[in-house]
Amino acid sequence: MKIDWAALGSVFGVSLVATVALVGLFTLGVIGLSKQERAAAQGGSAALARTGAYACFGLCLAAVTYGIYLIVV
Repeated sequence: MKIDWAALGSVFGVSLVATVALVGLFTLGVIGLSKQERAAAQGGSAALARTGAYACFGLCLAAVTYGIYLIVV
């Protein structure tokens, strides 16, 4: 049995980057929702924060769906 170390390293690198990107997007979504609540409490408009948060959550959902698609197909 021979291990292709270059392919293993490539898979590790892509997995690490994808994980950090998804966690970062989800974090931005949570921050956007918390800023939206703060802006609403102070009487300001929170539409931009809410829209950005929903966009981040949508991108997370799209990435997870694409990953499941790659596994199944």
